[in-house]
Amino acid sequence: MRKVLAMLLIGSVFCGMMAGCGSSERAGDEQSASGTKGTDTEESGSEEGSTGGETNLTFAWWGNQTRNEMTQGAIDLYVSENPGVTIDGQFAEFNDYWNKMATSSAGHTLPDIIQMDYGYIEQYANNDLLLDLTPYIEDGTLNVSDIDEKNLNVGKVGDGIYGICLTVSPPALTYNKTLLDENGITVKNNMSMEEFFDVCREVYEKTGYKTNISYGNDVYLTYLLRANDEVLYEKGKLGVKSPESLQKYFEIYELGLEEGWLLDPGVFAERTLGSMEQDAMVYGNSPETMSWCSFIWANQLSAIQNAAPEGMELDMVTYPSPDPEKCNFLKPSQLFCVTVDSKNSEEAVKFIDFLVNSQECNEILLCERGILTNTKMGEAIIPKLSDADKKAIEFTNNVIIPTSSQVNPAPPEGSSEVSSLIGKMIERGCYQEISAEDAAQEIFDQGNEIMAANADK
Repeated sequence: MRKVLAMLLIGSVFCGMMAGCGSSERAGDEQSASGTKGTDTEESGSEEGSTGGETNLTFAWWGNQTRNEMTQGAIDLYVSENPGVTIDGQFAEFNDYWNKMATSSAGHTLPDIIQMDYGYIEQYANNDLLLDLTPYIEDGTLNVSDIDEKNLNVGKVGDGIYGICLTVSPPALTYNKTLLDENGITVKNNMSMEEFFDVCREVYEKTGYKTNISYGNDVYLTYLLRANDEVLYEKGKLGVKSPESLQKYFEIYELGLEEGWLLDPGVFAERTLGSMEQDAMVYGNSPETMSWCSFIWANQLSAIQNAAPEGMELDMVTYPSPDPEKCNFLKPSQLFCVTVDSKNSEEAVKFIDFLVNSQECNEILLCERGILTNTKMGEAIIPKLSDADKKAIEFTNNVIIPTSSQVNPAPPEGSSEVSSLIGKMIERGCYQEISAEDAAQEIFDQGNEIMAANADK
């Protein structure tokens, strides 16, 4: 297992974890970083950085219940080792998190430390919301000696380093292995699109369970476009040359609706999209309201397995694709940043150093956020890993790294607004309110307008 992890961490470098590259994990109505955006009135930051000799920090992240418990455990450990320091942990589901960050940035009440998605770091840094960590790296406050330079540069914007990339993770089609095994249905890595559709039909015919095709976000669309050497976002415009590239994606939903195996969109009406606990693969009371699979990230296997009903074993394969080697990639899954609103920036940096370099801390966090970029810590926590974490590591090392390519450039300003538009078009398509052709045309026209309006930001 040590050899496997070592190969993985070398491979993550080989797969292009370079400055200016990334892919966002957005879903729903999240907002981009801006000093003027946001409607939520909640303030995330603390009013005072220190009181009566104590140092008070706020640390915000998005995540599921598993992540929340692990992160709180890490916070408790840090506080116990640093008398006089208190840390207020603030967490939310993915969409709510970014809405709150947008509001807090507008009022300059951002938490001291924030968990950052690679799709947003350039926007936040360019809006002068993040602290350049370079001086703290140079003076030794933040030790990055066990992080490869290419992984370190994931957090670089211009000449500064504004975030520390703690982990990486690939996309993974997670599936209900128990259900499929009981019904003699097999799936494999690197399925073609038609092979995947055949599995969807077979599962529906034999079990009544339906398929959830990445409802409400642009992740799978972005993945499939890579097969044609296209990216979804470029500065000032969409990366696709015509609406036809988008139409092919929406035709997948039309096929599922026509043949009956696509999950009804009403299932998601009162659920939080992106929540592992409410994912249709593990949450529901009948085949008609449940999916046999989920388009997520490999590092989320542990959390969704924890949320699964007793007796349900989950496993993972690659997303179906016309060209796996072009489509597969490793995404910088979590970065950590100190905001300009922090009144105790040095202590905030020390906490990030703790997340990166403390073995006791990483024995709590494990691989829930992804595969550690700190090679030393990655080796140290192997004995503590769950079966799900080991499965994610082996999947990444043995399946993704040999058949993958460089991750897309980080999305520029305007991309989150387009992502929200795509989510709405998916919803309308699933309710059969709009055709694949018209949905693609609307995204192409409105998306280019949105990106052009944000070109100078």
